[in-house]
Amino acid sequence: MTKKECAALAVKGLAEIYPDALCSLVYRKPYELMIAGRLSAQCTDARVNIVTEELFKRFPTLESFAEADVNEVAEIIKPCGLYKTKAESIVGACRRLLYDFGGELPKTIEELTTLPGIGRKTANLIMGDVHHLPAMVTDTHCIRITGRLGLTKEKEPAKVEQDLLKIIPPEEGSDFCHRLVLFGREYCTARNPKCGECPLKKFLSAGGKEFKCKL
Repeated sequence: MTKKECAALAVKGLAEIYPDALCSLVYRKPYELMIAGRLSAQCTDARVNIVTEELFKRFPTLESFAEADVNEVAEIIKPCGLYKTKAESIVGACRRLLYDFGGELPKTIEELTTLPGIGRKTANLIMGDVHHLPAMVTDTHCIRITGRLGLTKEKEPAKVEQDLLKIIPPEEGSDFCHRLVLFGREYCTARNPKCGECPLKKFLSAGGKEFKCKL
């Protein structure tokens, strides 16, 4: 089986297992996803969602974030770790978004990654979820699982992204990555994966040949 064939089966299988490909980060306004994405660096989505509930109440508009005291933002986001750096980049990104982009999130990876603290992972998240454009969010779940599936040998997010772009249809990338997060949490965990219960295996075992992951 080629990587492209395996990728097609994985895309189809995950779509059946998880029909609703939803982002794990909770947000109501486009710029809030940018902020949540920044906070998710080296932090779980569950913790980010707890923190942003308070953060978005305290700063309910893009303007309020742009005018915010960095120290106050830092105090609220402390549970997410790296809070001083994250606070500076959040306020900085909101200022740039407001004053340089008219309050609208850019529609290219190149422009999005000029915003303070915004890397390719969050930029791709915005491209897929906000703009509904082709995107590939290579987070830890994506890197781990696509490696186990044999779709890439790379470990660096940017290199994994390039490998996947060659074999995953552009319109499927965003949903595929969201489903990998759900699958990674429920079955294909970093430690002690539930291989015996894996519902994806039957989709990957084409032609009666059992699929074996590269654990």
